[in-house]
Amino acid sequence: MRQIKYLSGVNNCGGRCIIKAHVEDGKITKLTTDEGCGSEDSPLLNSCIRGKHYLETFLGEDRLKYPMRRVGKRGDGVFERISWDEALDLISSEWIRIRDTYGVSSRFVTYATGVNGVMEGNVLARRLLALDGGFLERYNSYSSACTDIATPYTYGTLYTGNSPEDWVNSKLIILFGHNPVETRFGTTLWYLKQAKKAGVKIVVIDPRYSDTAKGLADQWIGIRPGTDSALIDGMAYVIYTENLYDKEFIDRFCIGFDTLHMPEGCENEESVFEYLMGKRDGIEKTPEWAEAITGINRETIYTLAREYATSKSSALIQGLGSQRHSNGEQSVRSGTMLACLTGNVGISGGWASGCGLVKRHNMPQGPGYNNPFKGKIPSFLWSDAVLRDNEFTHKDGLIGVERLDSSIKMILNLSGNCLINQHSDINRTIRILQDTSLCEFIVCSDVFMTPSARFADILLPGTSMFENENITTPWGYGDYIIYNQQAIEPLHECRFEYDWLRDLSDRLKLRNEFTEGGRSVRDWLKKSYEDLMILEPELPQFEEFAAKGIYRFNDNPLIIAFQKQIEDLENNPFPTDSGKIEIFSKRLLDKDNPDEIPPIPKYVKGFEGVGDPLMGKYPFQLIGWHSKKRTHSIQDNTAGLERIEPQTAWINPIDAERKSISSGDLIEIWNDRGRTQIIAFVTDRIIKGVIAVAQGAWYTPDENGVDLRGSINVLSTSKATPLAKGNPQHSNLVDIKPIK
Repeated sequence: MRQIKYLSGVNNCGGRCIIKAHVEDGKITKLTTDEGCGSEDSPLLNSCIRGKHYLETFLGEDRLKYPMRRVGKRGDGVFERISWDEALDLISSEWIRIRDTYGVSSRFVTYATGVNGVMEGNVLARRLLALDGGFLERYNSYSSACTDIATPYTYGTLYTGNSPEDWVNSKLIILFGHNPVETRFGTTLWYLKQAKKAGVKIVVIDPRYSDTAKGLADQWIGIRPGTDSALIDGMAYVIYTENLYDKEFIDRFCIGFDTLHMPEGCENEESVFEYLMGKRDGIEKTPEWAEAITGINRETIYTLAREYATSKSSALIQGLGSQRHSNGEQSVRSGTMLACLTGNVGISGGWASGCGLVKRHNMPQGPGYNNPFKGKIPSFLWSDAVLRDNEFTHKDGLIGVERLDSSIKMILNLSGNCLINQHSDINRTIRILQDTSLCEFIVCSDVFMTPSARFADILLPGTSMFENENITTPWGYGDYIIYNQQAIEPLHECRFEYDWLRDLSDRLKLRNEFTEGGRSVRDWLKKSYEDLMILEPELPQFEEFAAKGIYRFNDNPLIIAFQKQIEDLENNPFPTDSGKIEIFSKRLLDKDNPDEIPPIPKYVKGFEGVGDPLMGKYPFQLIGWHSKKRTHSIQDNTAGLERIEPQTAWINPIDAERKSISSGDLIEIWNDRGRTQIIAFVTDRIIKGVIAVAQGAWYTPDENGVDLRGSINVLSTSKATPLAKGNPQHSNLVDIKPIK
């Protein structure tokens, strides 16, 4: 019997495309995509090279096949096979022991994106822990911590974007660190192509001449990593001194640009215009000043500033790359400041900058939970919470409680590689996790023996996208939902996380509460969808949706962020304390850390960036990027994708000549945290002084601990950003040498 099953990659892939699995006699014979979907008014949802290789990735011989227990040193990857009953008995025993010995705050579920749908293993595990008294929760994410925290200080919300179809109404689009050609960032690539067809000029600002710059940009401006705010300050100086700014907008809607519009009690604090003119530090933030920091020619800065200010409407769209720096919060706030300076907020063709979320439709939600323990830590600092016992306090980003009663003693890492590979400073993390007196018990569930899975005490085989049902939604932008139809039965002894967590809940005497009376995965999906139908009445019945595999929303109104506020501020104040746009933040002033967290947007030197004295020892800035062949670390084990885009280090020809390196040479990149070996790619698509390595390669150490795969997190810092306590994984100083 032949069937076609509709699916989508259930991992954290930006594309969220349609995959058709052709099934015959219980086996998948081939994959196709929906080449015919989409129209002049609707984006295509066809798969990229990642989707075309899903069969090779997920149905290969390297799958985990049965439960295992660690028998060697933690991290050595030496396991013995056990039964599912044995595995669950061991988990429940340690679960109860650790709870009763250390308290509920000693239990933690890592950030994970291997399954990104309505039914997610890491969320389901948190649900069970919450029913069992609670656990240490996390907040923010590895992807977007700085913009998620910083944007609301200006606008009071994360929803600062217009509907992307409005981009055709822009006169100029500036992409800061945004690379949708390779990340497949929702449906944004399609809308950018539509804007380009309409004649909109597109400028890409990025240290690397990305595929987005190559395919879409009218102009690429190479910038030193972590200096976005300096460029924006230089642009703002031009716009202000040449009287190109929107004074009426500033006077009506903003706090903090000048001394006449400061918050009450802050009249003597520095305003943006005072900062730009150097009234207090004696330094005017001219394009000449910005050139010395950013490496961008001053004339380019003058021209870009004038274009942005006079090409109204203009959209300054900030990607997530530029905020994953040690001063990432400042780049976000600087972008919002420039949008306000030019009045590009609340208008068609404009863009308020910052996070840029757009909410047009509600999306289905999975099983929830109410955690009795109120303490939360930043996602990025979980390893510190393992190491530092009850010394972890609010100064480290702890919220909800004054301090922790215990360090993390039990970790559940389900469908994720952030335990080792995607977390910073891999060697430090290894040292922490190898000490079993710190974290005493680790459970991993995955489909492969990833670098993180090697550190499990109990390792469980999970299912792939082909082996269970789910519902997936677009990544940020898109007006559709996909039902992931099960194509084949689970392979070997593999189980979806909900199924074994249900059995674990039985051992904890919580089965009825966990399953709400015995719901199956499909029951939960149906409940989630029918709850959504109340909010989105245009949806068809569940069975129709599940059978068809996709639903595209028809009622898609154009969203212009803050249009209501701009048209009628009195009746529609901004969702801030003042009701206006807070360019100056009293809340940030109260943090009393002006060198790292100033109350106005301004350039702040980040650690391991331009101007750091460490550059005397390690002269190169190392950044990562999201390769088109991987979603984070997913699919790094796929040989076909490696042939398409080998793992290499991008090096500017001037730097390569100085270091006697040629394309194809094996080189070593190192700093005080570690060493990795990788093939060099010498190209003028990267600016001088910067090395770029695609993130996500699986950590593969030799006997001396030198990584042989080009895993960037061997070199990245575990020091968090100052405000968000977020991920600064693009701020790293290194040196390089050829291996002869």
